[in-house]
Amino acid sequence: MGKRPRPQKGFVHLYTGNGKGKTTAALGLALRAAGAGLRVYIAQFLKKGDFSELTALRKFGKAITIRQFGTGKFVTGTPSETIRLMTLEGIKAAKAAVCNGKFDIVVLDEICCAIDLKIIQLNQLLNVLLEKPGGVEIILTGRNAPRKLIAMADLVTEMRVVKHYFDCGVKARKGIEY
Repeated sequence: MGKRPRPQKGFVHLYTGNGKGKTTAALGLALRAAGAGLRVYIAQFLKKGDFSELTALRKFGKAITIRQFGTGKFVTGTPSETIRLMTLEGIKAAKAAVCNGKFDIVVLDEICCAIDLKIIQLNQLLNVLLEKPGGVEIILTGRNAPRKLIAMADLVTEMRVVKHYFDCGVKARKGIEY
């Protein structure tokens, strides 16, 4: 068995904005990477649940590792101590995944929301990015990305709502939104 391919230089991608598609784009990249023989780690911040993407990703076995650091409840206002502790556990796990040499792609889903809610400090994430080995690609998602993070990222895509069926009362649908 040959050595798995590694990116020559790992870039930092940032998917932000109020539009739909940030997590979907990150998962699409993870799927593509796994298909190319790369090892992927996904940390989902502020999320917990058996979403449809988890069912699909589990079929990749060891090619994709996914962990959730949330309670399954939507976070508004002041986050609970439980959420704070889970998020801090998540940033530690993310740093290990970035630095341990086991993964080529590390996705930090909803990390910008955790920063926006002041659960973790921006500098905690920036330190992870600064310690990133050269061949590791990092994908960050979430609304309200801080300007410093936008400046540091190599690729920034802003998802912008032009029109959304939620505005007409359509509820989230399994397999499409979750």
